[in-house]
Amino acid sequence: MIQSLDRDPIFTPEQVLENRGRVAIFIDGSNLFYAALQLGMEIDYTKLLVRLTGGSRLLRSFFYTGVDRSNEKQQGFLLWMRRNGYRVISKDLVQLPDGSKKANLDVEIAVDMMALVGSYDTAVLVSGDGDLAYAVDAVSYRGVRVEVVSLRSMTSDSLINVADRYMDLEQIKGDIQKNSRYPHRIADPDRSTSKPSEPEEQPDLL
Repeated sequence: MIQSLDRDPIFTPEQVLENRGRVAIFIDGSNLFYAALQLGMEIDYTKLLVRLTGGSRLLRSFFYTGVDRSNEKQQGFLLWMRRNGYRVISKDLVQLPDGSKKANLDVEIAVDMMALVGSYDTAVLVSGDGDLAYAVDAVSYRGVRVEVVSLRSMTSDSLINVADRYMDLEQIKGDIQKNSRYPHRIADPDRSTSKPSEPEEQPDLL
């Protein structure tokens, strides 16, 4: 008896995830920070890496962020990231006319996603920035499966529309938040980070 495709999917969600192949993770650090701020939590980056990899073979996990070279606390945090599974891609912060500082790394994310096509099967993009939709569409046409992870209220529809799978950060909040002694102290990784701590522990984000 032939099963109806409308009633019985060819692959279950679990089977789809099992066939992710080699995974490459691309994290927009500033975008993730603001999402975490909206959710009132601090990210545990060890838990995040485990959750996003999901048991698949990890090619590499990239973390893109603006940096203030004079900020020793931030440098300490980024050093911890480099030693705990992340390839940190950084750019100096630029001061804007209103006095704020920002570093846009959309180009770096897009270039890396394209340059590594052929080395990975699934891209996990942690960002809601619609400017990355074109890059996502481009790698998809090269045979890459793209999963977008971000907070729904901060995610462009154009990005969701070109992704193969979308996951709301709020749905995995319990899996990735840090059990901090200072739960209300949250900081932008582009601006500040941690107090000194033991090397094997993630520094607290101030």
